[in-house]
Amino acid sequence: MPKNKETFTITAALPYANGPIHIGHLAGVYIPADIFARYKRLTNNDVAFICGSDEHGVAISLASKKASISPKELIDKYDKMIKKSFDEFGILFDNYSRTSNKIHHETSINFFENLKEKNLFSLIKSEQFFDVNENQFLADRYISGTCPVCGFDEAYGDQCEKCGSTLSPEELKNPKSTISNSAPILKETKHYYIKLDEFEEFIRNWITVENKDKWKTNVVGQVKSWLDSGLKPRAVTRDLDWGIPVKIDDEDGKVLYVWFEAPIGYISSTIEWAKANDKDWEQYWKNPETNLIHFIGKDNIVFHCIIFPIMLRMFGDFILPKNVPANEFLNLEGNKISTSRNWAVWLHEYLIDFPNMQDVLRYVLTSTCPETKDNDFTWKDFQTRNNSELVAIYGNFTNRVLSLINKYYDGKIPNPDSRNNADELVLNEVKSLKSKIELSLNEFKFREAIKNLMNIARVGNKHLAETEPWKIKESDPERVEQILQTSYIIITYLSVLSEPFIPFTSYKLMKMIGLNNFSWDMLDNVSENIDYSFKIDKIEMLFRKIEDSEIDLQINKLNGNPNL
Repeated sequence: MPKNKETFTITAALPYANGPIHIGHLAGVYIPADIFARYKRLTNNDVAFICGSDEHGVAISLASKKASISPKELIDKYDKMIKKSFDEFGILFDNYSRTSNKIHHETSINFFENLKEKNLFSLIKSEQFFDVNENQFLADRYISGTCPVCGFDEAYGDQCEKCGSTLSPEELKNPKSTISNSAPILKETKHYYIKLDEFEEFIRNWITVENKDKWKTNVVGQVKSWLDSGLKPRAVTRDLDWGIPVKIDDEDGKVLYVWFEAPIGYISSTIEWAKANDKDWEQYWKNPETNLIHFIGKDNIVFHCIIFPIMLRMFGDFILPKNVPANEFLNLEGNKISTSRNWAVWLHEYLIDFPNMQDVLRYVLTSTCPETKDNDFTWKDFQTRNNSELVAIYGNFTNRVLSLINKYYDGKIPNPDSRNNADELVLNEVKSLKSKIELSLNEFKFREAIKNLMNIARVGNKHLAETEPWKIKESDPERVEQILQTSYIIITYLSVLSEPFIPFTSYKLMKMIGLNNFSWDMLDNVSENIDYSFKIDKIEMLFRKIEDSEIDLQINKLNGNPNL
């Protein structure tokens, strides 16, 4: 086994445990992160792929009240559902933890106390809206009223969704609590605030100067926008009874703000994993040689590129992220995905309608990944990419080649003494595509990478069409052996290189063609590593055609949505 090359700590944004996973989550965060983690493992790197359920905050508290269950019952329900979805779609975390776990509470409190001792926080008194009926302070999202800009009657305390204006609760006319529908009062409270304004120069130099040409333009651009507006102190504690409790001047009823403690969940999850696997967690968070990569959506850029790095730097000995390849949002049939309106494709429902077709969705979402701008998922495009690419190109090529080997050689892989120059040219083209895939993956260009994966199948199909071995089986049997050996080698490349993208197909194909423990690096000497004693037996169809009626059903399901 080759020596590990590098160490990677790869994190995926913690999904909020108040609902199931939909395709927007997969496309924006979890499939790109899984592809990258799988690729780095396959190329013999030391990888810790870390995630976990985000289980605190006011949204959990309110959702549990609405459902008449405890917050613990709510998060247990959705944590189980979320983990099942990830497992079913092959998202291969090294550790998936929970922020309600004891290890996370301890790690977060340690972080908070350490930063407090280093004077990173200010204790500030302020007046905040308070719902007398519910006896609780209100988060901005749970205050609504009339927008002072456009007059929209249902603007939120942080934003008007009609005109897009950024607001504060105090600016709303006729504010009301969205929980009780009553008029809130202003009540004095005190909280710790992180002094973000003192670190503007550090963030500006680190991201907009040092990493300007290394990070995505959408990430650098959003950070620059925050900096140009001026960083302001931000509360790290809040008045709530669900979360990680802290005391302020011996007062109870305070917890750490979820945005503060959730990123610490990456560290606590790594500690949990390291203890279970006899590893040193600090190698993954404090070794300057380790590559820390955060996979997130664009709504999390401020936390992962400004606030969390400040926390890590001030703690003293943590590394900073090497990259934060944040993606934009995925829309659905021309509209924004909305969980409240049920305008979404839920993963657990997808598998009911398309059983054992996880890789089709993985393929389509990777091909349309919103890497630099918002993108749109449509069911018609899903059908076209499956039928015209996975079935007609990838599946067609592999099935034709393996069927011919079965027919002509009783399943034994041909191994001629020499190879034709045309075959060598074709294999050199495949090697070149492998190099392009690697370059794209290292640059977080997943759409480009999966396009070149499909191009390998295109090369194979073109080679078969041009050489037509079925026409010369009797007249030139040696040439047929050369053609089908070359085609088998291309399938070997496909099966191995597919693993990060469409893992279930990769495993099925590797089993069919007799590849056991075949690593990515072994493709460099592929002919020497093929087991020519293996006999191909059962050939399975890798993909099936999706009918118009199946797509019509999905579109009707959306259009028949009464909440739209």
